[in-house]
Amino acid sequence: MSILEGLRERRTVYQLNKELPIPAAEVRQLIEETTELVPDAFNMKSARVVVAFGEKQDALWDDVYEAFGGKVAREKIDGFRAAAGTVLYFYDETVVSGLQEQFPLYAANFPVWANQANGMLQLAVWTALREKGIGANLQHYNPVIDERVKALFGVPASWKLIAQMPFGGITVQPEPKEKEDIAQRVRWAE
Repeated sequence: MSILEGLRERRTVYQLNKELPIPAAEVRQLIEETTELVPDAFNMKSARVVVAFGEKQDALWDDVYEAFGGKVAREKIDGFRAAAGTVLYFYDETVVSGLQEQFPLYAANFPVWANQANGMLQLAVWTALREKGIGANLQHYNPVIDERVKALFGVPASWKLIAQMPFGGITVQPEPKEKEDIAQRVRWAE
């Protein structure tokens, strides 16, 4: 599949289940390889990923619900909990601050660049999962869940949570994407 075909197929899928079309070991390899291949500024390698499976997957979404004290619909959270797993995306602030000290002229840019690299990683993993017939969606329950996530997964305090990506078998295919007037967002200057 070409990169454009992969991007066309990548969609937000909310109706997920725990039945993956490929073995979990293959999902692991896919996420690890994608994480290694995605570029970032100054080759900083600030992105960090935790993949929740099994009991940790269920515990994660139970913790999300509890963190909001019932202010988020249980049905919505249960939809994410029903997925086979969740990719948690972070960047390591220690890496970023180290480069800020090493290159003070660019200090303000390193957090921005870390977020940009993380966005590329999210899209790359999402597209790679879809190429294997796995659905996913992207959530942002941080910073409300940050401390619970760090405790549940034992991640260092320096890891800044960016996003959560539930993934799994697709129970309902998403509707076709509407075509837009791309000239509203892309201009050519010749």
